[in-house]
Amino acid sequence: MAIIHTTQTRVRYGETDQMNTFYNAVALDWFEVGRNEALRSTGRPYTQWETDGIFLPVIEARIFYKGRANYDDLLDITATLTLEGRARLRAAVTITRPDHDGASVAEGYTIHALANPAGRPVRPPQWVTDLFTN
Repeated sequence: MAIIHTTQTRVRYGETDQMNTFYNAVALDWFEVGRNEALRSTGRPYTQWETDGIFLPVIEARIFYKGRANYDDLLDITATLTLEGRARLRAAVTITRPDHDGASVAEGYTIHALANPAGRPVRPPQWVTDLFTN
């Protein structure tokens, strides 16, 4: 099962470049916003994951740039989180502009290892699997 959550943000001035659109690296920041808000929506924000000894280092990222987003544009960031394999979390993200007929801005994913505080991969504890099955 998946955790799916949409959050909104606006493009800040400092996220734009001289080409009058968002700077390409900002997409990964927005992916993080989507992922963190999806976890927060379960009642267990990422800060609690770390307190409970589970860290989510990024081991892979892929971004497809679909369109522009300018200063002050409203963005919908939809994150779909799934567990993959024995010790991975996949966060698929789509970013659209709802005020512009849902125009696509970017999409892609990040894959995270489930790791202990020493950085070693661990299998998801029961409380993690419960988040994805309830």
